[in-house]
Amino acid sequence: MSESKKMSLTVKVLVGMVLGIIVGLAINVLGLNASGSFINEYIVNGLFLVIGKMFVNALKMLVVPLVFFSLICGVCGIGNIKMLGRIGTKSFALYMLTTAIAIATAISIAAVMGIGKGMNLISDATFTGRDAPPLSQVIIDIIPKNPINSMANGDMLPIIFFSILVGISMLLVGRKAKSFIEGAEIANEIMMKMVNIVMAVAPYAVFALIAKAMSDLGMGLLASLAGYVMVLVGSLMFHLFVTMMIVLKIFSGLSPVKFIKKIRTAQVFAFSTASSNATIPVTLRTVTKRFGVNNSVASFTVPFGATINMDGTAIMQGVATVFIANVYGVDLGITGYLTVILMSVLASIGTAGVPGVGLIMLSMVFVQVGLPIEGIGLVLGVDRLMDMIRTAVNVSGDAVVSTVVAKSEGKLDVDVYNDPDAGMIDTDESIHIDETVEVEMAEIVEETKDRK
Repeated sequence: MSESKKMSLTVKVLVGMVLGIIVGLAINVLGLNASGSFINEYIVNGLFLVIGKMFVNALKMLVVPLVFFSLICGVCGIGNIKMLGRIGTKSFALYMLTTAIAIATAISIAAVMGIGKGMNLISDATFTGRDAPPLSQVIIDIIPKNPINSMANGDMLPIIFFSILVGISMLLVGRKAKSFIEGAEIANEIMMKMVNIVMAVAPYAVFALIAKAMSDLGMGLLASLAGYVMVLVGSLMFHLFVTMMIVLKIFSGLSPVKFIKKIRTAQVFAFSTASSNATIPVTLRTVTKRFGVNNSVASFTVPFGATINMDGTAIMQGVATVFIANVYGVDLGITGYLTVILMSVLASIGTAGVPGVGLIMLSMVFVQVGLPIEGIGLVLGVDRLMDMIRTAVNVSGDAVVSTVVAKSEGKLDVDVYNDPDAGMIDTDESIHIDETVEVEMAEIVEETKDRK
């Protein structure tokens, strides 16, 4: 096959997603997913489940070592510790700003549309609110008591802190740490190659993930909550394509069109996995290789954003709050909505890294403004699909902030950003092992044995 006829990985992944949606909906609409049926037991909860879970586990497997080595290399590569402080401050400020704008926009759109008014929805679903740790405890836990345990649990904030501390300590040691730095650089390059290997099977895994999700969800729930779903999706798309692109253009002067074209692969991965953390390897590769963001910036902003950037979740909170308030006939007023905005911004910090963070944050907001927590049961049925979409928005926000911060610090290769083919993966080449390399590695192993 000629080079011009080869499909890029992005196109393959998009094809897998579309086919997954079609197959999943067909299984659901035709009633083939009935409990105990062959399709349900061996295809949906068998083949699709196994392939999807294995792929997500493979992505999660890469997160901790990739963040650890990438951050060490990033800190050592900055050459100026004050710059690290500026990067952290700018990232945090932009993440908080976009979260506040996101929920304010969502509340405005939902209030204007009047979703939930006059509805008499009854849900069998129940939701019990779970207490989130206080903000003070989250801040305390940033410093890990046991960094190995934090790595085992995938706790991003402690891992970020420890990795940065290791990098700074290596700078303090100076030339004696040269071999360690070189080792970290090699390890980081190895991890990026592992990302390429995992991404080579992405089209098939994305198909399995989407097909299972669609076969379970179907269209029935979406129809009963059409107003809520339409406003939520509309708000998410407005934030992604309007708000974030304005932020990108104002703060960096870069082309939003090029950004949208290049971020698609990371968005599809985020949509498929519904996990910002699991998408970190793909986001980090996209930001560095496709956008030209220097690793010294991306290694911090991407995992940091995956932990505290919750634009999509904030939008869901805004729309859900208006929806449930209207269903129960509660008038929150301007004060109530301002409280929701403030609570969402603070909760995005206070619940950083907590599993099921979206619903935890929503229950905290409901308690604060006096809405019944059981109202969350009304939207639980469609939350899985909405979570997939808002994760894609969150990941896009991580990439925008990374690009803006890198541009402001002179750590962005504009030529790479403007090159539509920069960082494209040729899966055949990326996982091809040269025979010469195999021979060389075998010789190195033999030489090592001889020295022993």
